[in-house]
Amino acid sequence: MNLLVFNLATDAHDPILGFTTLWLNKLAKQVQSVSVITMRSGVLNLRENITVYSLGKELDYSEPHRAMRFYRFLYEILQSKSIHLCFSHMTPVFTNLAAPILKILGIPVVTWYAHPSLTNNLKLAHKLSNKMVTSIPTAYPYRHDKLVVVGQGIDTHLFTPSRASINHKDPLILAVGRLSPVKDYSTLIRAVTHLISCTNHRIKLLIVGNPTSTKDEHYVQLLHQQVQELNLASVVTFQPAVSMYKLPDIYRQCTVYVNLTPTGFGDKVALEAMACGKVCLAANTGFRETLGIYAEQLLFNHADSQDLAEKLAYILSLSDEQRQAMGNYLRQQIIHLHSLERLINNLLQLFRQLTHA
Repeated sequence: MNLLVFNLATDAHDPILGFTTLWLNKLAKQVQSVSVITMRSGVLNLRENITVYSLGKELDYSEPHRAMRFYRFLYEILQSKSIHLCFSHMTPVFTNLAAPILKILGIPVVTWYAHPSLTNNLKLAHKLSNKMVTSIPTAYPYRHDKLVVVGQGIDTHLFTPSRASINHKDPLILAVGRLSPVKDYSTLIRAVTHLISCTNHRIKLLIVGNPTSTKDEHYVQLLHQQVQELNLASVVTFQPAVSMYKLPDIYRQCTVYVNLTPTGFGDKVALEAMACGKVCLAANTGFRETLGIYAEQLLFNHADSQDLAEKLAYILSLSDEQRQAMGNYLRQQIIHLHSLERLINNLLQLFRQLTHA
């Protein structure tokens, strides 16, 4: 099978989308070739049967220039080999640009989308795609008539528990992700204030991530201001984003991980933390199945700092052995529902059904 893949970023060191290089390598093991048209590229740690065509956003090419490159690359790929299926990852606009041509050629299109934003581009991509795929049901905001849930694709060989016990003088609460209002870090900072005042816990909070827009940069300023106003400068630390290969060590250091995004997202960072055997508190009810028997203890009301503080107090009141048992269970849930192997198997099964291979 020869695959055509559309991707936003193909860069092993990208803090947000670096994981797609893992997906591509796993897919490439099972197929003859993979041709990737990507908005931007960077470090490419890819198998020999993967070819990457960058539209040049990393070179600041204009949108018209990138559109011309898209069609030139698409033409080159379709002329050079027999493409059996197109997989579009978080790029509904690429689906819409290519689907009319691919339909004429009888090439099925599968589009991945996991985000609460319901745009006209997504609605059109839904119509033009043979199937839509997503990580969890609540991460897809449109009709489910074409939807197949395939899991998130966490590399459970990279994201593993620590082999040695980690002893902190103070419990460490961790949150990882883009520094953006939707991530709701302000609720976590308020919850830490409640926790300290009500329980006298000596705790530390580490927030890892970068802003990616002017709006995000303003939000970061507000977060630092909030920390100062609440006298938490000695408690809260901000750390820049790192590549996915450095994240496991950060996850392993924490006592508890907190994911604050609301239902409708499919934040992989929460699943990565669980794969590392860490207890994860979440505001996203879409994670209920993943949290399994611990869902009631680990889900908190979105933007409710008091509820989060109470859940944190409960987790911190447990013994190390109890938290480890909970973390071990969550890791097994990730392996069962969201492992990279399961994702690739689900995708390939779908691809073969659509191509009758």
